[in-house]
Amino acid sequence: MQLKPNAVWLDVDLPSPVAHLALDEALLEGAHEGTVSEVVVRVWMAAEPVVVLGSSSCVDEEVDRGVCAERGVGILRRPSGGATVVLGPGCLMWSVVTPHPEAAPPIEQIHAAMLDPLAEALTKQTDLPVVRRGLSDLAIQSDDGERKVSGNALRVKRHGVLYHGTLLDSLDLDLVSGVLRHPPREPDYRGRRPHGAFLANLSLGRDRLAAAVREAFGAAAARAAWPEAAVARLVRERYADPAWIYRL
Repeated sequence: MQLKPNAVWLDVDLPSPVAHLALDEALLEGAHEGTVSEVVVRVWMAAEPVVVLGSSSCVDEEVDRGVCAERGVGILRRPSGGATVVLGPGCLMWSVVTPHPEAAPPIEQIHAAMLDPLAEALTKQTDLPVVRRGLSDLAIQSDDGERKVSGNALRVKRHGVLYHGTLLDSLDLDLVSGVLRHPPREPDYRGRRPHGAFLANLSLGRDRLAAAVREAFGAAAARAAWPEAAVARLVRERYADPAWIYRL
């Protein structure tokens, strides 16, 4: 799988993580339906900590709701698979939406097309090699083994792919340990380590991380338009609806 050369960079300031999650799905809808013909690349960061469930995550299996309530941490759900994550200041979210007019490629090709160039671009920014691990993680080497710095997920439609994930930079890892339970599934390289011993921050700063994402996917041109009506509809019908968020 090769990314098209007409990747564009979308820089849009939205009021909440709810809107950003809805935007990812709205762009995917556009790619599938043919109204988004370019590869769209973007990054964003939540202003406050928030837990984000995978599309098939069971809330009480992966999240300590009591701790979330005590600490004022909201709970949302995203359109892609994978385990629950914590977002907030110091965690840069990145998204790539790719149209496939013929048909989306096999999933392993998608993982490679997204993670290999990003790992290479991040390696240029840090003193340690950034490598792919597990199904869709990026990790760096530390004194006590490899630590995860990026967890990623995808949603595939027949004619479009959404690939998005986290880049840990200065996130409060103690908070992650407090609000998340040990995941029900884990990659072999984790070795049952708790969150605090498994995760690491890159400490590069938002601007350098964003530059690495933009370089990885060749997003030179800027895009201003975004599907505002579709985002508003998805926020109303799904992303701000507790029944949808807590359905599992």
